[in-house]
Amino acid sequence: MSEFRIHHDVNELLSLLRVHGGDGAEVYIDLLQKNRTPYVTTTVSAHSAKVKIAEFSRTPEDFLKKYDELKSKNTRNLDPLVYLLSKLMEDRETLQYLQQNAKERAELAASAAASSTASFGASATASKISMQELEELRKQLGSVATGPTWQQSLELTRKMLRDKQSKKNSGQRLPVLPAWVYERPALLGDFLPGTGGSADTAVPIGSLPLASQEAAVVEDLLYVLVGVDGRYISAQPLTGRQGRTFLVDPNLDLSIRELVSRILPVAASYSTVTRFIEEKSSFEYGQVNHALAAAMRTLVKEYLVLVTQLEQLQRQGLLSLQKLWFYIQPAMRSLDILASLATSVDKGECIGGATLSLLHDRSFSYTGDSQAQELCLHLTKAASTPYFEILEKWIYRGIIDDPYSEFMVEEHELRKEKIQEDYNDKYWDQRYTVVQRQIPSFLQKMAGKVLSTGKYLNVVRECGHDVTCPVAKEVVYTLKERAYVEQIEKAFSYASKVLLDFLMGEKELLAHLRSIKRYFLMDQGDFFVHFMDLTEEELKKPVDDITPTRLEALLELALRMSTANTDPFKDDLKIDLMPHDLITQLLRVLAIETQQEKAMVHADPTELTLSGLEAFSFDYVVTWPLSLIINRKALTRYQMLFRHMFYCKHVERQLCSVWISNKAAKRFSLHSAKWFAGAFTLRQRMLNFVQNIQSYMMFEVMEPTWHVLEQNLRSASNIDDVLGHHASFLDNCLKDCMLTNPELLRVFSKLMSVCVMFTNCLQRFTQSMKLDSELGHPALEPGAMLGPPTEAERAEERARKELARKRKAEPPEVACLAVPGRARGRSAAGLQL
Repeated sequence: MSEFRIHHDVNELLSLLRVHGGDGAEVYIDLLQKNRTPYVTTTVSAHSAKVKIAEFSRTPEDFLKKYDELKSKNTRNLDPLVYLLSKLMEDRETLQYLQQNAKERAELAASAAASSTASFGASATASKISMQELEELRKQLGSVATGPTWQQSLELTRKMLRDKQSKKNSGQRLPVLPAWVYERPALLGDFLPGTGGSADTAVPIGSLPLASQEAAVVEDLLYVLVGVDGRYISAQPLTGRQGRTFLVDPNLDLSIRELVSRILPVAASYSTVTRFIEEKSSFEYGQVNHALAAAMRTLVKEYLVLVTQLEQLQRQGLLSLQKLWFYIQPAMRSLDILASLATSVDKGECIGGATLSLLHDRSFSYTGDSQAQELCLHLTKAASTPYFEILEKWIYRGIIDDPYSEFMVEEHELRKEKIQEDYNDKYWDQRYTVVQRQIPSFLQKMAGKVLSTGKYLNVVRECGHDVTCPVAKEVVYTLKERAYVEQIEKAFSYASKVLLDFLMGEKELLAHLRSIKRYFLMDQGDFFVHFMDLTEEELKKPVDDITPTRLEALLELALRMSTANTDPFKDDLKIDLMPHDLITQLLRVLAIETQQEKAMVHADPTELTLSGLEAFSFDYVVTWPLSLIINRKALTRYQMLFRHMFYCKHVERQLCSVWISNKAAKRFSLHSAKWFAGAFTLRQRMLNFVQNIQSYMMFEVMEPTWHVLEQNLRSASNIDDVLGHHASFLDNCLKDCMLTNPELLRVFSKLMSVCVMFTNCLQRFTQSMKLDSELGHPALEPGAMLGPPTEAERAEERARKELARKRKAEPPEVACLAVPGRARGRSAAGLQL
């Protein structure tokens, strides 16, 4: 019911903007519903919107930095939001209003904060910090800032990931590396903290000739390139996640220092990559990062082989600083790419699909640089292998094996049995959901089908059927998205067919829906006549005085006595005495996800004294997996339709019973009969109205809509289409039966109430006149209704009574002679006998 979600969001926005009066929320809701179009993200539109906002911003660098940060985290709906902001900038009037509104809200918040501050200002003055305490606090903060914050942040991140994974996999214990792995920094392969600058340097390098300086620097560079401090070149300690920097002896010759500064970025990249490999190899960072770290480790080994070969040349005296610069350049480019990827993954806190999105986008960005693109493709293919293994299990078998929460589909702990218990338990929508952040960018267009494919197979598998996809094929990463589309399309087609055939064939979904229509939409006329005749007296009682078992027995009797006895699913029909009437139930449904829902949910049902007619409804027992389609939400809608029509049928029966009881009016005086004529006319108009309403709902709303539903179900290609068609059928029935419009519902309820009040009044009046007639009292006192009778009416009444008295006084023979035709008829009848 998306219109109610839009209604809620619009009201929330108007409240935030403090908009009161005006056109009202309904106007904006109508505009939104009429002008909704899907936003198609393109690189051009996103880039142009980003540039437009950056030009308008006072600090464009900060905006672009924040945008890149959110983009690296694969933030959901970032580009549509940026596009919306760019459109708002084009509308100057709206922009000025928003700016003014933001200013007013800021002033309001500031005044509220000032008032709250003033309330405890006196106590705050008494608790001022002394200068000595302030200095101690500053020292403590300084020690924390200069301490091993990077290691602490890593441990905190690992703990957070462990808690998240253990919460998700409560029954499975995930492996954890032992603590000594993190307590021994020498195992990292990176520069050891606190070892920079060798103390045994006897000769200052500035006093050495150039050849000796070059030889010493080459030796130091070979150490630095593998993560070990040299005598004249040492690494600066890290205080965060920034890149590695080095301290070079300032006495070194300027030309040599220039060449050294060109080579040191290789060592910095190696340090970044090494730290990334060791960090992401922890179990908490997931299999995709494990695979990426393993692929990087292989490349780093090749780099270390190169450094070993250079060291061999250096020992032979064949390696100069120029040669070292020449030999190291190919590795420089590769390590720079690796370091850039490691920094981006680390900065974006990427795991699973987010890592693959970053790698895929980087591969595309290197179009034109074949070597860089080939390197990125190699890393992406290696990192995607565990992700594709999870994907294959999901789309081919309907199983999620994702212990580290990396996959695009997330499983939630929901019991399928609750579909029959809770109205808001959306098993089909919430058991498996798409995690936007974990969707690789190359699978973004197919995310919906990936989710549906696994869900279909999972339903069949949970019913005890073995699922083996005949088109199963290994998924391998490639830049050509068509390869993924074809494989996922084939798996989706198979899964759709399997589940649809299972529901339509073995589980007889259409037959169950026909059975529900027979009872809830009053398709079985003779059954309801029997049922209402049997339960009429019982349902007139207060709901607390009704015995549910007696109603169940009467329902069983009505089913056996009518043509519904041939229905194979008649035993699934049950009695349900609701704790609230139809109007309250409708308001509960219409108030979902609004503030009114809380009041409805927490209302005490014992505050209202309901009759059996007001509380009565049918219920239907649905088993898995049919409960995916006929869930509690759908059954609640069927119940609302049934209660609406059942009450109309009750009002019709009351009016018909009044018509039967009114036959006694011909025995009353002429003056009373004239008064009854107006009441009879009103009764007939009410009866025509109720019957026309029932005819409209049954034959102009439900039957045509049901016919369309049957056609759509026969042509449906997957279970989502079935769900959509069924929901559309119920929505159209509720709407056309005036159950979604509160104003129409209120008017119709009043009309029905007036009809019931009229029938009760007329029944009591007729009964009273009948008793008075039997006791010999005058039926109506003169002037009781229409004033005293006229002289002509009195004369006519006296003549009628005199004629009746004479007929009673005449002997039977005289009466027969007085009417010859009657006598002849009687004698003929006697001859025939």
